[in-house]
Amino acid sequence: MSTRRTLLAAALVAAFALPAAAQMELKLGHVGGPGSLFELSANEFARRANDKLGSKAKVVVFGSSQLGGDRELMQKLRLGTLEFAIPSTVMSSDVEAFGMFEMPYLVKNREHMKKIEAAVVWPTLAPLAEAKGYTLLAVWENGFRHITTNAKPIVKPADLAGMKLRVPQGKWRVKMFQAYGANPSPMALSEVFVALQTGVMDGQENPLTQIYSSKFQEVQKFLSMTGHVYTPAYLATGKNKFASLPADVQAALSAAAKETQAYVYEQAAKLDNDLLDKIKAAGVKVNDADKDAFIAASKAVYGDFAKEVPEGGKLVDKAIELGKGM
Repeated sequence: MSTRRTLLAAALVAAFALPAAAQMELKLGHVGGPGSLFELSANEFARRANDKLGSKAKVVVFGSSQLGGDRELMQKLRLGTLEFAIPSTVMSSDVEAFGMFEMPYLVKNREHMKKIEAAVVWPTLAPLAEAKGYTLLAVWENGFRHITTNAKPIVKPADLAGMKLRVPQGKWRVKMFQAYGANPSPMALSEVFVALQTGVMDGQENPLTQIYSSKFQEVQKFLSMTGHVYTPAYLATGKNKFASLPADVQAALSAAAKETQAYVYEQAAKLDNDLLDKIKAAGVKVNDADKDAFIAASKAVYGDFAKEVPEGGKLVDKAIELGKGM
């Protein structure tokens, strides 16, 4: 009987024992498709972060706009219902000063961007983001942007006259293409393929990694190498949500985010070469653009940014100064 009682007692203890604490899940949402730089960046960060975190927490990645488009992801960060996102152009919609990266031909190359990151992003832009409820953990990359179209190749701004062009959320990209004579319309990345396929949009502009991973080469005939904007991307989190995490978890995440940057830049440079060949192989005709003509047509955008954004002119001037001689 004593053995039976012992077994029964053990069974009761097991039945009513509290379950082990579930591992804390930290979600990272982004809009990039399979094979995109966003996907590569997010997965590498998750790998590094999870190695550091051990059993304390786990970063789980959701790509392809599964958790929403850029605007939805930013809102979820502020509400604390999502831990991480990788915003790019959309940052300028919430924090005006980030619009400096919407200025055409501002960033010359990745080495120039590293200087801007050290001298402008962390001292000036990151605190402005913090004031709006976001904490930046790292500066990554979206890339140099080019134009794809169906009607004709784009060599000079005049070739864009009246063209329906999809752009991301951010008023400065709209202003830029209006200055070039196009008819730009902001649209979520997840909606662009169908818009191009059905003719709702005549063209779009994106880095090669987004063009190829979104399969735009299947519904576009021309790729014009305008390189009109270099867009950084940011690993962002909600200020309050991040502050609520244990200090050692915060430290691990911050370290992994910054360590990932070298990998991001390495992959970005590799994709620039590899994807151009793949897009050509898909039958898309590639042409160079007259960048001097685009630069000349961009002066009004710089002027408006300096007028409308507090200290905007100074930020742009500082970035230009950092790029001299590069």
